Amino acid sequence: MEDLKNALTGSGLAKGMTVSQVLGYGTQRGFAEFVRGQRIVPTLLAKVKVEIVVKDLAVDEVVDAIRGAVATGEVGDGKIFIVPIDDVIRIRTGERGGDAI
Repeated sequence: MEDLKNALTGSGLAKGMTVSQVLGYGTQRGFAEFVRGQRIVPTLLAKVKVEIVVKDLAVDEVVDAIRGAVATGEVGDGKIFIVPIDDVIRIRTGERGGDAI
């Protein structure tokens, strides 16, 4: 996480991020464990979700920075989802759009 934070903030690509501890699964699935003699295969695994909002012009550069900071080439590296944000409003000042990011 520190490598990711340093890659994004050190280069000025992102002014902030939101990090959440979440549960989920993907193609990796869980692995069998034995708890008190019972075979358990967890269906939800602990994961970290990072949300970053940037201007459209910075998307490719941010994606490259994320991959450079955290890619290991192993299963479980994660995914990057790029979704449009219709608008953003800074509550304190009323700024909108790119000025509020």
